[in-house]
Amino acid sequence: MTTTSTFRIPQAEVTGLYGAVMRLFARSKLGGEFPDNGYVYFHHKPVLKAVMSFEGKVAKWDRLDPLLKSYAQLVSAGVIGCSWCLDFGYFMAHNDGLDLAKVREVPRWRESSVFTPLERDVMEYAEAMTLTPPTVTDAMVASLVDRLGSPAVVELTQMVALENMRSRFNSAAGLQSQGYSDVCELPLAVPSHG
Repeated sequence: MTTTSTFRIPQAEVTGLYGAVMRLFARSKLGGEFPDNGYVYFHHKPVLKAVMSFEGKVAKWDRLDPLLKSYAQLVSAGVIGCSWCLDFGYFMAHNDGLDLAKVREVPRWRESSVFTPLERDVMEYAEAMTLTPPTVTDAMVASLVDRLGSPAVVELTQMVALENMRSRFNSAAGLQSQGYSDVCELPLAVPSHG
């Protein structure tokens, strides 16, 4: 994996016991590659610990289908333009055993024929939440609640909001694709504009 990030916030030196734990986690869960955002967060360990604690809790949520969750996060990262988040999101979908033939099509979800109407509606919702200002409608939410149930829509909404936080942080910090998705069989599809 190669790092192409410009690090607007300089890399912190990852040291000490907490640094060792983070490196061990990266080795066991991330193919050994230390995430670029870890170098940024390490400047402020209380923020790092709060984010990691919350992310650990988020990983246990189970009311929303993992594939729908992945689609929503990738759409949100794409709207914001966070190449690091798209790269890492595709890598995580690969690690979670999701259908990569479909996941790879998310960047061109409007043009692709592989998605169901529900999947398209989830991606449209993620896009509407991420736009500035948001363009979510009552009808959009009501339709999702009818088909997924309120708990799943609450989880979906929070996942998109969380991806907005991640993508905006990583983009502002200058992070770019780190090469996590290189392990996937196929690269993410690129939307055709024309």
